[in-house]
Amino acid sequence: MKKLFTILFLGIATASFAQSNEEQIKASINQVFDGMRKNDTTLIRQVLYPSCFLKSVVKTKTGEVKLQEDQIIDWLKSVGTKREGVMLDERLTSYDIKIDGDMAVAWTPYEFYVNDKFNHCGVNVFTMMKTDKGWKIIGIVDTRRKDDCKK
Repeated sequence: MKKLFTILFLGIATASFAQSNEEQIKASINQVFDGMRKNDTTLIRQVLYPSCFLKSVVKTKTGEVKLQEDQIIDWLKSVGTKREGVMLDERLTSYDIKIDGDMAVAWTPYEFYVNDKFNHCGVNVFTMMKTDKGWKIIGIVDTRRKDDCKK
């Protein structure tokens, strides 16, 4: 009986410390923005899949909607360049995560601040894949706008 109690206790204790897939996905996404605030691209790269893509749905001045494709390496260089007195801070306002086995998507509305001053808002869509090293971001698509932001 004592052995059974010990096994049950250890099982419950382990389950309470283990993160759910949803918590792991949130942690990977949050690591990107923690790295961005710190200008730490090493932190960001830890959660990016090597062939990760970065795209934006943008509206031109004439109102035409286009898909802008950016190289992740260029974005990382920009994030990693510390500008004295400048802090970039993307604040996620919620998460809507859908998981199917080893694939997930996360819809994350955000507000973007430069030195605590509101700059723009939008939505990120993260496409994720579960690997033996955790949940990795395989793609990011975002929108950006200055109007119709709920603050």
